[in-house]
Amino acid sequence: MTSFEGSRILVVGGAGFVGTNLVRQLHAAGAAAIVVVDNLLSSERVAVPDLPGIRFVHASITEPAVLADIVDDLDYVFHLATYHGNQSSMHDPIADHANNAYPNLVLFNHCKGFQRLRKLVYASAGCTVAEKTFEEAAATQEDAPVSLYLDSPYQISKILGELYGNYFFMHDKLPIVKARFQNVYGPGEILGAGAWRGTPATVWRNVTPSFVYRALRQFPLIVENEGVATRDFIYVDDIARGLMRCALAGDPGGVYNLASGVETRISELATMINELTGNPTPIEWGPKRPWDRSGRRHGATDKAKAAIGFSAEVNLFDGLRETVAWTRANLAMIDACIHKHAHHMN
Repeated sequence: MTSFEGSRILVVGGAGFVGTNLVRQLHAAGAAAIVVVDNLLSSERVAVPDLPGIRFVHASITEPAVLADIVDDLDYVFHLATYHGNQSSMHDPIADHANNAYPNLVLFNHCKGFQRLRKLVYASAGCTVAEKTFEEAAATQEDAPVSLYLDSPYQISKILGELYGNYFFMHDKLPIVKARFQNVYGPGEILGAGAWRGTPATVWRNVTPSFVYRALRQFPLIVENEGVATRDFIYVDDIARGLMRCALAGDPGGVYNLASGVETRISELATMINELTGNPTPIEWGPKRPWDRSGRRHGATDKAKAAIGFSAEVNLFDGLRETVAWTRANLAMIDACIHKHAHHMN
């Protein structure tokens, strides 16, 4: 099999922002059956594509009844489930372990003896291995050293997933491929999706959707630490393509950055979004986040390009324009998701 035509696929965490975009692309690529398992902790049922061959299971992948239905008839597994994200994990490390670290072990252990399985693609995080600096940062390579002093339980859980994946690859030949995400953005990320997780980060998630929403509402964009932090922003359609390339061409046991390779200052991002939305409200400058030591980072792209034929195609301006258009068209739905947390926020 050299494509997804006729394949049977499991997408864990498939109701989320990246997962739903991936499911659409897999369906368009000819997948015969896609099972989406998601506990909707940070996602919404309405986001799951209503297309032939897609079945949704509302549950955690750790539940024994769910695992009993996952048998050795799968060609590919994509494991995207996580406890979103750094701030939520710091607020409740136990919940992060239960919903981010533990599911990795459960899923890998369950799949370790599957004979039909061609690849299991695990969504890891570039922030885990990024250099901890606010000075000039080199592009993070796949073989970069991992600090023993990480900034959040989220980062610990993500690298723990890689370590478990490496163990099951070496011990049981589990054909796992690790995909390290940079900062994903694009249409479909719903602020406030899912259940309250004890912190305003439940609503105000990644910087891009938060900035886009606030700019459309003509609120000030709050840029921390004079905007000197940088990130590598990659469009969600590119991430989905990268995950599919990991499945088709990645070496079992291998790890690949899914990155644009472009370092963008947060102040530049805010200015661009204000221009695209016509937001007249000036930027507000906030203090540095005390927990975040990887102020500047971006991912190296050479290995993914050479080994699996992946490189990002959508530049930041074009991707933001599409994100603004989607957000504007879905403001009522986003407002409803934010409003369901209002009594926690006040």
